[in-house]
Amino acid sequence: MPVAIPSAQGQAASGPKIPDGKGKILYYRNPMGLPDTSPIPKKDGMGMDYLPVYADEADAPGTVRVAAGKLQTLGVRTALVEEIPTLAGTVRATGTIALDERRQVVVTTRAEGWVETLTVAATGDAVHRGQVMARLYSPDLLTAEKEYLLARSLASDRHADMGHGQPADLVAAALSRLRALDVPAEEIARLQRGGDAARQIPVIAPADGVVIDKPVVVGMRVAAGEPLYRLADLSNVWLVAEVAEREVGLVRPGQAAHATLAAYPGRRFDGVVDFIYPTLSRETRTARVRIILPNRDRALLADMFASVTIDTPSIGGDSGPPLVIPESAVLDGGARQTVLLDLGDGRFQPRAVHLGARGDGKVEVRDGLRKGDRVVVGANFLIDAESNLKAALEAFTTDPSPTSKSGMSNGGMSNGGAKP
Repeated sequence: MPVAIPSAQGQAASGPKIPDGKGKILYYRNPMGLPDTSPIPKKDGMGMDYLPVYADEADAPGTVRVAAGKLQTLGVRTALVEEIPTLAGTVRATGTIALDERRQVVVTTRAEGWVETLTVAATGDAVHRGQVMARLYSPDLLTAEKEYLLARSLASDRHADMGHGQPADLVAAALSRLRALDVPAEEIARLQRGGDAARQIPVIAPADGVVIDKPVVVGMRVAAGEPLYRLADLSNVWLVAEVAEREVGLVRPGQAAHATLAAYPGRRFDGVVDFIYPTLSRETRTARVRIILPNRDRALLADMFASVTIDTPSIGGDSGPPLVIPESAVLDGGARQTVLLDLGDGRFQPRAVHLGARGDGKVEVRDGLRKGDRVVVGANFLIDAESNLKAALEAFTTDPSPTSKSGMSNGGMSNGGAKP
């Protein structure tokens, strides 16, 4: 007996009815909310019809829907995209205090000798230019002084011409040797007044400062050129700030900078950008910026950690009011910055933006948003995580080829489209 086989038209008529009058149907989604779609009407394993998704109802990829009751639970807060007259630009960074390299001096000797007296005997002592810091016994210096006195004696006994005679040349040579050995000018003047050769030669401070290193001790033998002290002028110090690569172009020498330190809560130290180092750190992708800070009360110590803000040119004025959003609205992925746009009715969509200057807790938006838009400023990381997950699932489950979609459906939770 012949068996009647239903035609394709009969199968379509018995399947889910396609609604009319609601625009173009993009695809059909699982009625239980599972990540499963179909390009044609079908049923799930429980016999429930897949629901149509219309073009005017479909959300953009990554759009998240949050139930009204969960908005308050998550602490979702939003803010308007607004225009302001001007934006006082600032660059924020961190840095450490360093001693000014241009205000450091090494005290040394140009002749071998032994340290017999230390007038300045401790690290941290303050010294003044011309102050006697130590006294050395040096056979070479003692011999040089005696040679000078002998040359003067010969010139005086022979009544020679001090400008052209041989004894006069010996005096000039002996005097040049004393200066080459860095004998203090006061000691040379004493010899010229008729003084005797001194057994101890003073070591004079070449500049004002504070002793930051003192390797020398009494009785120590020192070689020519060996450091005795290291001095630093602490009236100014350096603050070396680490500025992010994307903000280096906003920084210029001469701009005002401000620093705050944990050691002095409530106090601000003002300085000036002095130099931008010509290299960038490969590990942190930051550039070092040198800032000069006054330190008259010596409150700033080397290696202190500081938070830094650098004033950059204001945005706005003649160029028009800038469009700004709170800094907390930005999800910074390094190469890409995004915000979460509030579409209303609990819907949030990620939106890539192009940012500009920052300041006063706000950031300039140059592209990606319009005035009056509303962006998420609280709980945005939670929504962004769910948005990324949803976009990944949609990319996995949606395929332009009907065959692939059908295969995905059959291999998933539903078997409504399984082949015999």
